[in-house]
Amino acid sequence: MGLGHKVCRRCTGIKVIIMYIIVGLGNPTDKYQATRHNIGWDAITRISDDYGISLDMKKHKAICGKGMIAGERVVLAQPITYMNLSGESVRELMDFYKVSPEEVIVIYDDISLEVGQLRLRTKGSAGGHNGIKSIISHMGTDEFPRIKVGVGDKPKGWDLADYVLSRFGENEQETMREALKDTSDAVKSILTNGIDAAMNQYNKKK
Repeated sequence: MGLGHKVCRRCTGIKVIIMYIIVGLGNPTDKYQATRHNIGWDAITRISDDYGISLDMKKHKAICGKGMIAGERVVLAQPITYMNLSGESVRELMDFYKVSPEEVIVIYDDISLEVGQLRLRTKGSAGGHNGIKSIISHMGTDEFPRIKVGVGDKPKGWDLADYVLSRFGENEQETMREALKDTSDAVKSILTNGIDAAMNQYNKKK
């Protein structure tokens, strides 16, 4: 069964999903703004701008906004737990809005992808990403849709923590602006066409 429909919890048959939670991972405070590790946060800001959804609530350990994308009700969320505890916020959001893992779309950085490259998945391990590790732990499953945004592999001799907390170079900034637009468009594609169609469209190597 593809994303977009699910079995009703109280009866048999098909029920259209009535809400999605779209989560962008990152760290709070100005210190971490615009760093590679915060590309998920930046994606939520871009989606907020594109669809006129104000991020005007602070609840469930996140900065949140409610609105519509392509006729679908959504909650946008930027967890403020710091990356390693992202699952606490996601779990609270899921419990409050009574959604299942397939209704949560997580956006985050991936150093194994070239700068600006997207990779959509329906499930998968944390791959060393502590934010995803926390979400899997609190969800109890790794089966949830995600959009990985490439931030490039760390240069030789760099410490990994220093690299993901660094900012993009001037030669990378235009590529990342395009990647954020693509991410926003990919979310709309998931909501309107389903995750499989979105993967076919956005998983092509640039």
